[in-house]
Amino acid sequence: MIKIFGFLLLWRLVGNPFLAIFILLVIVYFLDRRYVGIFPSITKPFKRMGKISKLRSHIAMSPNDVSSKYELARLLMERKQYQEALGLLESIQSRFEQSAEFWDDLGTVHLRLGNTDKGEQYILQGLSINQRVKYGQPYLRLAEVYKSLDQDKAMNYVHQFQEIHSSSSEGYYLLGLMYKSLGRASESKAAFQDSIDNYRSLPKYKKRQERKWAVRSMINKMK
Repeated sequence: MIKIFGFLLLWRLVGNPFLAIFILLVIVYFLDRRYVGIFPSITKPFKRMGKISKLRSHIAMSPNDVSSKYELARLLMERKQYQEALGLLESIQSRFEQSAEFWDDLGTVHLRLGNTDKGEQYILQGLSINQRVKYGQPYLRLAEVYKSLDQDKAMNYVHQFQEIHSSSSEGYYLLGLMYKSLGRASESKAAFQDSIDNYRSLPKYKKRQERKWAVRSMINKMK
């Protein structure tokens, strides 16, 4: 009712229904970015492209800067430019032998390129260094890969994730998505409800951080 009233008021003010809808969408977007975080950032892709360009120029002048190469590889992964990211990661592998995050990134690139066995091997190597690397999300990444190849293996990875990430709205949300993709509707719905319940139990200062996962869980639970 409030939205309808707001739309009618804007229409009256600007005199154009399409402009009124556009203004409403802009308001909703900025409110979401400020308080929830469901919608993606409009500016992030442009900032990322600018950062990639700067890093490429910097690396051309300083080819031994492994930190910049690693940062560039991660940005390329976000843009799904996995082949280029792989080349960068392999060039700095000897410098990150003890980094769980590095092995997970290297394994993820191989998974995205279709090298499932090698990707799994590298991700498990990272998890052997730190089981909680990236809050256990590598387990869900492996579960996603194996959900259509070996459901028992996929569920084993889901359970390992659950052991690590058992008290987070984000964790329950990701778990719900995984159960949903495996066709386990009741477990999926329960995980989304756990995400919502966990959010409600959080202290006020933590709710901003977890709110988007609770909202996404509500949306998925209703589907």
